[in-house]
Order: sequence, then structure tokens, then C-alpha cells
Amino acid sequence: MKKTTLFIFLLFLSLNAFSQKDIFNVARTGTVDEVKALMKANPGCINELSSEGYSPLILACYRGNTEVAQFLMQQVKDINTASGMGTALMAATVKGNVEIVKKLLENKADPNIPDSNGTTALIYATIFKKYEIADFLIKAKADPAVKDNRGNSAIDYAVLANDDKLIQILKTN
Repeated sequence: MKKTTLFIFLLFLSLNAFSQKDIFNVARTGTVDEVKALMKANPGCINELSSEGYSPLILACYRGNTEVAQFLMQQVKDINTASGMGTALMAATVKGNVEIVKKLLENKADPNIPDSNGTTALIYATIFKKYEIADFLIKAKADPAVKDNRGNSAIDYAVLANDDKLIQILKTN
């Protein structure tokens, strides 16, 4: 009986440990070495989507896991993979992570892809008053006139907020 109990306990423990090390958890809080180990066992894991529809790159960018995000940018099939909530570029923009935004743009992330609400990274940068990110997005050819599902563009949101600094950034296009 003791051996059976010990076996079940060890099996449960190992299954629990394994579940903590899926690509999505590693993307959020893990290391590049952990990603590489998972890729060795399953090279395509970095292009999979979670049950919520998020790619590992989106999760790494949202959680600010910069090292993993930069590694994934170089490895994934499509840097512009989108969930209903948007792309990796939108995740980094919403979180205000300038470093990741710059790296994504350097790696050809498309700043004009909308999420399911028609919102682009530039609209998010405007709504959340991320001036430096808005400037980088404009320089990367983000279109400030694209309208979301509410009918508002980044410029419209800047005007509604009466934010002269954002209006200036958006009009330098």
C-alpha cells in the first residue's frame, strides 16, 4: 500500500511539474534555455496557440519577458500572429515596453494589424499615452488614420484627450 501511495504521489508530482513547463508558461516567466529545451522536444511548439488563442511570443511580450520575446522573434514562423486581442506588438505597446516594441519593429512586425475591435498598436499607444512608442510606430509607418470599430482613429483619440503632444506625434506622418 505504501509503495502504491508513493508511486501515485510521485506521478502526480511529475505531472504537475511538467504542466508548469509548457511553452506558454515558459514564455510568460521562463528562460531562453527552457524555450530551447522545449523546442528540442517539439520544434513547432513556439508556433502553437494557447487555449485562449495566444502565441508564446504574445505572452512573452505581454509579460515583459524580454529575453524570451527577443529569442522568439527570431524563431517564430510569423511575428504578426494575432489572437482576438491582438498581436505581440499590441501586447508590448499596452504594457509600455519600449524595448520590446523597438525589437518587434526591427524584426518587421506590422504596426497596422488590427485586433478584433479594429484597434491597432498605434491606437493603443494613443489611448494609453505611450508617447515614445507612438513615435516609433509612426516612424515604422503606422497609419494614424485607421479607424477602430467605434469609428475612431489614433488622431481622433488624441483630439478627444486634448493631448497636443500626441497630436503632434501623429501628424508627423
